[in-house]
Amino acid sequence: MPDSGKLTVDLVQQGIWDMPLESMPLASGYLKATALADDTIATKFDINIRNFRGKVTLSSMAYELFGDRVPDVLAFSVFGWSYRAFGALAATFKQLNPQGWVIFGGTHVANQAERTFAMFPEVDVVVNGEGELIFRDLLHAYLDGAGEDTLAAVNGISYRDAENRVLTTADRERIANLDEIPSPFLTNTIEMTDDQGEFRYDVALMETNRGCPYKCAFCYWGGAVGQKVRAFSRERLRAELEFFAKLRVHTIVVCDANFGLLPGDLQFVEDLIEIRDQYGFPRALETSWAKNKSKTFYSIVRRMKEAGMRSSFTLALQTLDDNTLELMNRKNMKVNDWEDLSEWLSREGLDCYAELIWGAPGETVESFMAGYDKLAERVSRIACYPMLLLPNTDYGDRREFHGIISVRGDNDDFEYVLKNRQVSFAENQEMQRFLFWARVIAEMAVFRIIWAGLRELVGFRQTTVLRSLDDWVRNTDDPAAEPLRSTLESVVVGTGEVGSAISYLYREPDVERMLTRWWDERIRPEIPSEVAPVLDEMFRYDLLTKPVAAPPGAEEPDTTGLELVSVRGEDYYRRTVRLDYDIPGIVARLRAEEQPDLTPRTTELDLYYKPGCESAVASTNHETIVHFMAMTAEEVFANAATESVDSTVASLTGDKGGC
Repeated sequence: MPDSGKLTVDLVQQGIWDMPLESMPLASGYLKATALADDTIATKFDINIRNFRGKVTLSSMAYELFGDRVPDVLAFSVFGWSYRAFGALAATFKQLNPQGWVIFGGTHVANQAERTFAMFPEVDVVVNGEGELIFRDLLHAYLDGAGEDTLAAVNGISYRDAENRVLTTADRERIANLDEIPSPFLTNTIEMTDDQGEFRYDVALMETNRGCPYKCAFCYWGGAVGQKVRAFSRERLRAELEFFAKLRVHTIVVCDANFGLLPGDLQFVEDLIEIRDQYGFPRALETSWAKNKSKTFYSIVRRMKEAGMRSSFTLALQTLDDNTLELMNRKNMKVNDWEDLSEWLSREGLDCYAELIWGAPGETVESFMAGYDKLAERVSRIACYPMLLLPNTDYGDRREFHGIISVRGDNDDFEYVLKNRQVSFAENQEMQRFLFWARVIAEMAVFRIIWAGLRELVGFRQTTVLRSLDDWVRNTDDPAAEPLRSTLESVVVGTGEVGSAISYLYREPDVERMLTRWWDERIRPEIPSEVAPVLDEMFRYDLLTKPVAAPPGAEEPDTTGLELVSVRGEDYYRRTVRLDYDIPGIVARLRAEEQPDLTPRTTELDLYYKPGCESAVASTNHETIVHFMAMTAEEVFANAATESVDSTVASLTGDKGGC
């Protein structure tokens, strides 16, 4: 790297997942854009964003950070999964540049200076609030000599004095006018394209506002819980959307705590749809929807449905148990009126999923499983998260009151709950087995169609089906089950991760045969003969509509029998399937709690599969993977809001010329 004569600053981030595409370094982008808007800093400093994928080793990061030149300031955006690695990199940095500065910021270290400095004495400053203006002021302090007097003048930080005492300055007021932070996109602060000129990230990350009015016991969202919500201007957000549209970004992920809470959120969606109609992109919106659903939320949902803008709508419930809700500080939230909302979404023909936390104080195995099955009657997916103790949360501060015993992760700095007053070590470990299957099969939507059929036609609870698969995998002699069995046992004892199992289920060709054997041996014998044929076809349809993924070790999927077609500029694999029943129609009626016609009826469907699901599989993100499930012609045309299909490879595939 050529020497510009300026001081150098490296902003370091690392994603949690090991994906083919990078995660956008939004936090570093905000910091860099704000700092460079200051003329003095822009003159004196070169600021570089060093963005790493998940699973990149410490030695690889060290070579990249320090191989060509050693920065003067090394600033880390710290999360629980990167805390230990970044502490190690700070130690290496100080060996190379003892006079350099190390800055730690992020919710995992905010207000945790005593522990951070004790573990990593190489860290010079911990940022305790919103980082953009504090980071700018710290760079000015560095220019002024980095003495105790200059640091004492910067609000919102912790540092050590000459006697190694930890000092914390006054809290920094939160940024009232968010447009004071320059857009990292519109200022070209974040590198957006790869060597081929393609958008380089898995999704585009945006914020429309900051702050959260709630004080849930498990959460420290952005360090702004119990805070007034502040919004970016509509003009800025629209300009950012248009910027991403020109880059042909498929999915926008809005990083708000409660999107759909403010009237401006409807304006954002209107702008998103208008820009999509003009440029063809973006095609989908994902976010953390407002916990309390207002008139604004319902208006947004209807508008997105009318426009064919895709999203996953969230019921962020965390528990259905009243005692647990009380301890979560969520007892009086309207989020608990979830049944009416789920029924409304179902009537609108829209997909929604729910979130549950296992291990929260007050929850028992029985109450959790009952809540899971009750939710499964209404929603397509349930995301089950293990209870983590996070810094600055009510649960973390009152662990003794709740009888919480926890352990730090092997490779991260999260505290995993092992027991509490309601749950023993043994019960928690057995629940890890259930959570494994709930995540890799149900949450990741390996099965989506069979749940309604088994529940409404046979009376099978979803927990019963998942436990059946668990028992079969643990006892079968099928060699294709061994990788799942091995991963399962490692997860139960806390040494493994579900990611390898998810990749195996989506990418291993022998999985469909294995799952069919489980169905034939464990489920079908329990099904009455009069409904067995239609449930068999539902199971087959589940397998037919899985994403088209490359097998292990391959870069491209096997596309035998598939046509490559284009719908409004977006590629899909297409194939025609023949079913013995109108499965989509039957499932729609079952989900609407209506009596379906189970008469055999040969049904021919064209199914469309979006290519490139490997990144979504690697990220283990159920919100993203659903965009790669097969869609019917009706769904794909509604999603694209366009006319006919034009084949991009008609001369090679013999395209049928439309649907």
